[in-house]
Amino acid sequence: MIDLTTKQFIILICVGIYTFAAAVWDLRVKKIPNSLTVPMFVLGWIYQAGWNGWPGLSDAFLAFLLGFGTLFVLWMIGGGGGGDVKLMGALSIWLGFQLTLWVLILSTLIAITISMAATLYSFFTKGVRGAHQLALSSGSLEKKKGKWTVIGDSIVKKQKRRIVAYAIPVALATWMVMLWKIDLLR
Repeated sequence: MIDLTTKQFIILICVGIYTFAAAVWDLRVKKIPNSLTVPMFVLGWIYQAGWNGWPGLSDAFLAFLLGFGTLFVLWMIGGGGGGDVKLMGALSIWLGFQLTLWVLILSTLIAITISMAATLYSFFTKGVRGAHQLALSSGSLEKKKGKWTVIGDSIVKKQKRRIVAYAIPVALATWMVMLWKIDLLR
């Protein structure tokens, strides 16, 4: 049995529930609401100030620059959603710099693995041309008269075409990193 401190228990419960809720929301609605991310952002600062003082606040600030900053750049170039940016921003405050770095690395690997599996699956179900259009098109894919064709693009269609809801790899990576690096939370 793992002997958890109160501090470890609080972060495991809060971050666990947060990442689970974000993953479910992102999977079902394709959005992560501000009503979820903003309170976690504020509570993260309170947690760091209360448990870790100034060193925790400075580590949280650096983690925020890493987590929020990395996904913000990706969002600016069209590589992710705004909810993903806010998700990582709030999460990084809780985790600190080192754990945020691990979550970013591991979640990226998980997202790549899921995307590759989905692409392979589409090769087998839609053929090479259909999979190619699905993965690289700027519009959405629709089957007409037995052929896959690209039709107009919209935000809603882009969200539906998205291979993986990024909150799922983030949640999985967060849980794995927190269990692996639980000693850093003491």
